[in-house]
Amino acid sequence: MRVQPRASRNRIAGVHGGRLKLQVTAPPVDGAANRAVVELLAEALALPRRLVEVVSGASSREKTVAVAADAGQLRERLQSLVES
Repeated sequence: MRVQPRASRNRIAGVHGGRLKLQVTAPPVDGAANRAVVELLAEALALPRRLVEVVSGASSREKTVAVAADAGQLRERLQSLVES
């Protein structure tokens, strides 16, 4: 996924270069943007935060996130979020 820190609001901004694009208000300092990403995704997917984890790209805008959820349901939720 592609993350834009210091945005005007937290939101899923669609798809950018084949990756999900997230905008978060948190700055990229001391892991604040990563925590914001986890919170935004967990809320959007209606999952507890403990099931969402940044697994690579902690200091980069390009991140890989692991979500411990049913793949089919996750795909459906993400698709509906991107379409709205």
